[in-house]
Amino acid sequence: MNTRLAGRTALVTGAASGIGAAIAVAFAEEGADVSLVDRDVGDHLAEVVRRCEKFGATVHTEVADVSDEDAVHAAFAATVARFGRLDVLVNNAGIITESRVADMPAALFDHMLAVHLRGTFLCCRAALPTMRAQRHGRIINISSQLALKGAPLLAHYCAAKAGILGLTKALAREVAADGITVNAIAPGPIETPLADDLTEAKASVADLPLGRFGQPHEVAPTAVLLAGDPSGNLYTGQTLGPNSGDVMP
Repeated sequence: MNTRLAGRTALVTGAASGIGAAIAVAFAEEGADVSLVDRDVGDHLAEVVRRCEKFGATVHTEVADVSDEDAVHAAFAATVARFGRLDVLVNNAGIITESRVADMPAALFDHMLAVHLRGTFLCCRAALPTMRAQRHGRIINISSQLALKGAPLLAHYCAAKAGILGLTKALAREVAADGITVNAIAPGPIETPLADDLTEAKASVADLPLGRFGQPHEVAPTAVLLAGDPSGNLYTGQTLGPNSGDVMP
């Protein structure tokens, strides 16, 4: 059994499916205990719990909308009360919709930023007191390659994901002296329920140098690298891109 994260506790948002679920399971396989935060309280989250427990992980679940300040505070407080520590935070929760800017209601734009950017901010802020007290922490924010290249019909999504990159870099500089690293992962098109109906996703596969979409379990090792010691020790303020070659910075 792998033990790179033995003794660590990780909180993963949007953990019921897709990339969040894959990261949670990968952390459990590496020996971490996990707190799974999602709006979904049904069978999908229960299956992720089962998969994590198979590796011997202690698993805690919290139902929360990451754009809700009180819900985020409660989820983090419950996690720390359960485990007594918080070593790794993965901000993965997200939504996606399509609209042209000329036709986009302001409420649609606002909701996208609330879930992705406000949610990431709220969760980062909630994690900092515990991580600072420990003098150690790893924050991993899930962005997107579309933050770097843009896409039609997804201006609000691209803006939110680009904002996460700016937040990541600024926070990395703020908390480095506290022993906390802050990094981003910007996946390319990944086969998840979130991307199933996207016009952009369907159109882009032929342009990928690797010629295929990724799978959630192919993104998870990047999170393990950033969370691990010594593998993640020298990364902070960085954006790693498992994106099938879609963006080559």
